Amino acid sequence: MPQINNLLGTLKKALKSHGLTYAQVATHLDLTEASVKRLFSEQQISLQRLEQICQLMQMEISDLVQLMNEQQPQLQQLTHEQEEEITRDLMLLLVTVCVLNRWTMNEILDWYKISEHECLQKLIKLDKLKLIELLPRNKIKLRVATNFGWRDGGPIQQFFQEKIAQEFFKARFDNQDEYLLVLNGMLSPASHKEFQRKLKRVAREFDELNNQDAGLPLEERKGVTLVLAARNWNYGLFKPLLNK
Repeated sequence: MPQINNLLGTLKKALKSHGLTYAQVATHLDLTEASVKRLFSEQQISLQRLEQICQLMQMEISDLVQLMNEQQPQLQQLTHEQEEEITRDLMLLLVTVCVLNRWTMNEILDWYKISEHECLQKLIKLDKLKLIELLPRNKIKLRVATNFGWRDGGPIQQFFQEKIAQEFFKARFDNQDEYLLVLNGMLSPASHKEFQRKLKRVAREFDELNNQDAGLPLEERKGVTLVLAARNWNYGLFKPLLNK
């Protein structure tokens, strides 16, 4: 029902943006204006009539659905408390990472030791957090913005730094799908800021490729973790050697 409300709301906005009135829609549908108003108020527009109204605006129904999705408010960030709640439940964190990578419920069940009931409970939780919309037949629709990210220094970022960093860097990085590059240099503040902008651009390109490949079958995708960091190179290792 919420989706029908949203779709008809989008339809009304689209008619207004095209400068079309209920009277013009009525003429196009060969109905009275009162009948058209009743169709909208009672939400009784058939698929055939919806298609006819879209044709009046030179649109397809798919265009209207896309417009509806674009107008939906999308989540850019969770609160500190919400992130903390996720980190306290390892299975919830796992399901969260999976759905953010466009996994279906069946794919999660196939890959991990989690029951259908438990997985569903985690998805319901993510629906309440507005990370996803849980659709009929347990279909998952992401509700996050393209620039969604974890809070800087927040619970989830801290969790990954504390629990995963050591494991991440234990690798030799000598496989075909691994790469490690460590650079040391001396940059001016202006050059350092410019380099940070370049790192952010690389991160955006990574997200774009991730979104581009989201429609591929799961067996054609591999999990990839990218770490981008830049900081002062005066490591604690050298502190005893400093003159001041």
